[in-house]
Amino acid sequence: MRRRRLLQMFSVAVLIKLAFADAATTVKPMQKKFKLRADQIRELVRPMGGALATDRITVDGLPVGYMYREAPDRPEDSGWRFFAGNEDQAYVDNLGNTSVYSVNTIANYDPDIIGYLETPAPCAFEKVQGSHTYQPVER
Repeated sequence: MRRRRLLQMFSVAVLIKLAFADAATTVKPMQKKFKLRADQIRELVRPMGGALATDRITVDGLPVGYMYREAPDRPEDSGWRFFAGNEDQAYVDNLGNTSVYSVNTIANYDPDIIGYLETPAPCAFEKVQGSHTYQPVER
């Protein structure tokens, strides 16, 4: 599990560079059918910047199972990375399966993350199965 997380973090580092790249060099995202419509997103947390999240959360509607925060590379980056926790390496390596969202958007998909969002980087949390809480884990 720890090795998988390290591989995911390495893959996400590549995504970060692409996702937060200048507009002139970014590729337009694919059309996705999100689990929540734009009119269903409410303001739950203060603006914190962008975060990376996989389609398992935003398209499939799975809860956040694993999240970590690292020092942001850019001012608009919150440092947060969100996974359902069941993504395999091939899924994570496919750049089309991860996008940049506001942290508030991901909080709408899984409000259980809200109490952890002010935790300074570096940190990582895993959801306790069958609960609404997370436990700290090593990155």
